[in-house]
Amino acid sequence: QVQLVESGGGLVQPGGSLRLSCAASGSIFEIYPMGWYRQAPGKQRELVATINGGGDTNYADSVKGRFTISRDNRDNAKNTVYLQMNSLKSEDTAVYYCHFNFRSWGQGTQVTVSS
Repeated sequence: QVQLVESGGGLVQPGGSLRLSCAASGSIFEIYPMGWYRQAPGKQRELVATINGGGDTNYADSVKGRFTISRDNRDNAKNTVYLQMNSLKSEDTAVYYCHFNFRSWGQGTQVTVSS
């Protein structure tokens, strides 16, 4: 089993920045992808960004150029994925969920972009 612990959400003004973190432990292998989805009120969960063990990344069109995903695989017992979010917009407001291999999920962290 994989355990995921997220942190870094909060309230930020439009144009501001936040950094999300997600630490995965348990039955993890660095080759598997990790990343982030988000779900806004009344909307379906959508992919934000994913990164595989080799560092290849994939972003939603809506966040390209503003968000950066990265990953720390140096600890064999724990992999951590980060999401640096810049130039935040009100439409980025959502609960952000970390995933490991699209099968294990974190508890979610709220990101609110508002003035």
